[in-house]
Amino acid sequence: MMIKAFLHKIFSATLACLVLFSTLSFTVEKHYCGDNLIDVAIFSKVDNCGMDMDSASSTYLEKKHCCKDEIHVFKGQDKLKKVSFEDLQLDQQLFLEVFSYTFLNFFAGLPEQVIPHKNYSPPNLIADIQVLDQVFII
Repeated sequence: MMIKAFLHKIFSATLACLVLFSTLSFTVEKHYCGDNLIDVAIFSKVDNCGMDMDSASSTYLEKKHCCKDEIHVFKGQDKLKKVSFEDLQLDQQLFLEVFSYTFLNFFAGLPEQVIPHKNYSPPNLIADIQVLDQVFII
């Protein structure tokens, strides 16, 4: 039974991670100066080597620009079906309402169980009559 519960937890965690990583999107930016990789950024802007086209002089613009940026976009799944309560049909809404009401009220607390002999103390035994008379229930 314990193995079954453990496998159930492992399977649930695996499916949750699968859903999380299948919907995750991110971008990897790389900056090259010539053939050398200068910087790689995943969640932020990539740093450049200081040889930007914007800050270059007019004589530098006439030369060939040696820097290049590569951007790799990893798109996750975005076609998940999102259903709200209003999108359901009337009989489905009614079923969900009745089921949730019944489920929540089914496990209502029971009254405290009364044990009638809880505070009863048996009388003190002066002598064990069954042993004295050698009468035993077989």
